[in-house]
Amino acid sequence: MAERARRFLGSGSEPDPRFTLANERTFLAWIRTGLALIAGAVALEGFGVNLDETVRGTLAALLIVVGAVVAIGAGVRWLRVEQAMREGRPLPFPTIIPFLIITLVLAGVILLVLVMQ
Repeated sequence: MAERARRFLGSGSEPDPRFTLANERTFLAWIRTGLALIAGAVALEGFGVNLDETVRGTLAALLIVVGAVVAIGAGVRWLRVEQAMREGRPLPFPTIIPFLIITLVLAGVILLVLVMQ
């Protein structure tokens, strides 16, 4: 197990378990966010919201892609934070947050415009 950890996490010392567990909880929160986006896509497509079929399919696909990107970003963030803690470096900037904000604001505006028509 230690060899696998060294391969993925690099050098450094083992951080306080509380910090590692907090990092894992944050990872799981991001995974839940990705799953919620995918569930929103399923609901949008499954409940047949009163939108054009092409628009509805496009929005559902967009939500699925964003959900997948968030899940991948969660894994990358978990690894970067764990490596930073082991090496005593400052924690990395969470680049996934601005991406998620911009994407969801755009999707919300598009949905609002479509629903108001």
